[in-house]
Amino acid sequence: MTAKFALIRHGAYEQLPEVPSALQPFPLTMEGAKEVRRQAQLLAKWLSKTGEKLNPIVDTSTLLRAYQTGEIYLEELKDFFLETPKIQTTFNLCERSVGAVANLTIEEIERILSLDPRFESPSKDWKSDSYYQLPFDGAESLIQAGERVAEHINSWQREASGGLKLFIGHGAAFRHGANYLNAIEFKYIKKLSMFYGHPVVFEFTENLLLRQIFGEWKQRQINDVPD
Repeated sequence: MTAKFALIRHGAYEQLPEVPSALQPFPLTMEGAKEVRRQAQLLAKWLSKTGEKLNPIVDTSTLLRAYQTGEIYLEELKDFFLETPKIQTTFNLCERSVGAVANLTIEEIERILSLDPRFESPSKDWKSDSYYQLPFDGAESLIQAGERVAEHINSWQREASGGLKLFIGHGAAFRHGANYLNAIEFKYIKKLSMFYGHPVVFEFTENLLLRQIFGEWKQRQINDVPD
């Protein structure tokens, strides 16, 4: 049996300004929900064309915007699930945690770092540095976030029970996870992003490499909003 799955970035949501943490607990905006619905309808057309059916367990991150994205996908794709669908939330699909300084501004985080003699000042690009981990309890690097996403997907793949699986989460963690899964090369992580609500569908080949079969990555712009 060929295992197929989709990575779906949540829709646009309410965000605190200048806050690098992606663990913000806010809902989708009205426009964000509309775009998610439009993307789900486009996936429905592809499913109709290909005859693909969906795994009834939809995995989302624990964050509200991902859960709401999952609810919209369940509504729009209800006719394609193999059984009555339900959402399963997991931290494994959440974005990189900045730990104890979650939801503080960039300026506040850097000020705290400067006040503590145990810590060195980070580089200017620390927010997008794949390997940088803030020195606070509970913080992780983008690479670490990608590794847990990839392990979650691999755990599902080892026991895949049929139907295309939907994973709904966050752009940076998904890109780094895709690198772990050999779907994209590391050098492309910073060059790519994901469209809001837009699915990118893969299938595992016989040698467990990934082949992209639907959807597109977004070419990342310098002023893109956080994932």
